[in-house]
Amino acid sequence: MRWGGRTIETSALAAFAPVIMLLPLCLVALAVLWLPLSLVNDVSYTWFVVAYLLGAALLFIKPVQVLILTRALGTRRPTRDERVRLDTAWRSVLQAARLPGSRYVLAVLPAEELNAFACGGHLVVVTTLAIETLPRDELAGVLAHELSHHLGLHTVALTITQWIGLPVMLLARAGFYLQNVATAATTSFASHSAALTALGRLATAVLNAVSWVLLSGLIVANTIGNVAGRGAEYQADQRAVSLGFGGELSNALRRLIALGGGERPHSLRERLAATHPAARTRIARIDSARRAQPGRES
Repeated sequence: MRWGGRTIETSALAAFAPVIMLLPLCLVALAVLWLPLSLVNDVSYTWFVVAYLLGAALLFIKPVQVLILTRALGTRRPTRDERVRLDTAWRSVLQAARLPGSRYVLAVLPAEELNAFACGGHLVVVTTLAIETLPRDELAGVLAHELSHHLGLHTVALTITQWIGLPVMLLARAGFYLQNVATAATTSFASHSAALTALGRLATAVLNAVSWVLLSGLIVANTIGNVAGRGAEYQADQRAVSLGFGGELSNALRRLIALGGGERPHSLRERLAATHPAARTRIARIDSARRAQPGRES
């Protein structure tokens, strides 16, 4: 399905798996948060849930993204010099995609790593090191890749997952905090009574179990999301090739390797936590796609 240059790609659909998995935990967390609110306000649980879930839609409105997401991510507006470098590269990408510049917002993340990412529905973030290090053509290749995430709707499920994961994370942290409080209270005030000590330990065990269930759900959802995210990287690379920036993106990835990044994960934990495929694998696929389209790139 296509509209406005966007296409619902397979990785965008696969990324909804964490949403489906986290939704029951989110409903439980919202129920816990709703209980004290219901004591002072006559609001039904259903409307409380509906209102919270509809809040995710606000994150796809461009002014809201600029106001909230940029602050949450720690990004800022480009300086005058950064704007010159970014605009030159960005215009070439937008022209290739036949899109207006007003649709998207460029932001800068002060960080000493060669990176860029897309989030929400309109935001493209580039690190200061990427702006300072990458030549204009390679910067355009990276921006084409990030624009491709938006055009493939890869960021939609990720944004929703983060939103519905907030109450789960909040409840998990509250559970761990209360567990520590219960442990301290048991040690300090109930040590003289076997019954109170047993009750305190039971409360601690329950809080610990609930917190770990919630946290484990977040970890598993994040792992599943990483699998879908790696597929999204390949699809964004392919679209960048189709836009005519495959060579530039490939060179930017080679520069990343030269700086010690983009390595292939070795252990199982590293593979599960990896959000991107190995840079060398991406380069091989990009170069293969370029060879398959000799009329598109020289």
